[in-house]
Amino acid sequence: MTDLCFIIVNWNTKDLLINCIDSVYSNVSGLNYQIYLVDNGSADNSVQAVREKFPRVFIIENSGNRGFSAAVNQALGKIPATYSVLLNTDTVLQEDAIYTMFLFLEEHKDAGIAGAQLQREDGRRQNSYDNFPTLLTELFNKSVLRLLFPQKYPSKKREMQKPVEVESVIGACLMIRNAAISQVGRLDESFFFFLEETDWCYRMKKAGWKIYHLPDARVIHLGGQSKKKAPWQSQIEYCRSLYIYFKKHSSSVSYISFRILYFIKIILNLTMNLIGNILVFFQNQRLRYRLLIYFRLFLWHILLCPDWMGLKSLKNSKTRKNSLDT
Repeated sequence: MTDLCFIIVNWNTKDLLINCIDSVYSNVSGLNYQIYLVDNGSADNSVQAVREKFPRVFIIENSGNRGFSAAVNQALGKIPATYSVLLNTDTVLQEDAIYTMFLFLEEHKDAGIAGAQLQREDGRRQNSYDNFPTLLTELFNKSVLRLLFPQKYPSKKREMQKPVEVESVIGACLMIRNAAISQVGRLDESFFFFLEETDWCYRMKKAGWKIYHLPDARVIHLGGQSKKKAPWQSQIEYCRSLYIYFKKHSSSVSYISFRILYFIKIILNLTMNLIGNILVFFQNQRLRYRLLIYFRLFLWHILLCPDWMGLKSLKNSKTRKNSLDT
């Protein structure tokens, strides 16, 4: 049986994709693995570039953007492997990162998912794990929660010296035990983009599997590419995913309460940012940016959260050159 099956989902990120795959071949040794690229209808010659440079990569081509979860599910189980590795195109593996994750899962049979330590190119740590979304985490400032309750809400500022069990890990680079997937199922395709790995971790933990963050498995994560290219669409899609998550894992009362309170939070933020912009005569770029985001979120709610707003509205835009990376 193959040790690992790498699954990389791409949408118009050719240069990032090439660097990502190159880092796999350069830094993964001593393990049997196969790479699957699932391309969501890219128009930047991504597929052609991979075929020419990495002929051993298996490629699944979609005519349009099916979303992250659906694309991953297309590759899961394609070959018999002990573990699957989800890898974003905007990541670059560092030496021994994958072997560290593999060895940990081999030694901890109760672990369903292991997540890497994500970092910037200069070595600064990024948030690589998180708590499950709750009314408290989504309605209040997470930074304040991490300051007041560091044990319950750990942050990237807390340097871990050894593997630690967490609630969920960030999906830019994670390794999953395929036996656990057989038990809990694949990614939920109702999550188009955002929180699909959080939902997976929740289902894993509910089924008795443990989730771990591995500080010694270091992976460069450029990050933020999606928000930069489609900022308000990304925020709408994140909000949509939050609602899906709460509806799926909370009581009806909690779900309805969250939707009402979250909309009130958006209105308050919109009002505060409007006042701030007026006070500085709309001369602050950051304040203008935030005002646009909250206005779009407000408008999306007023229009009853339509699918044609958000990332889903871009899913079949094959000709869009500056589209999102997945």
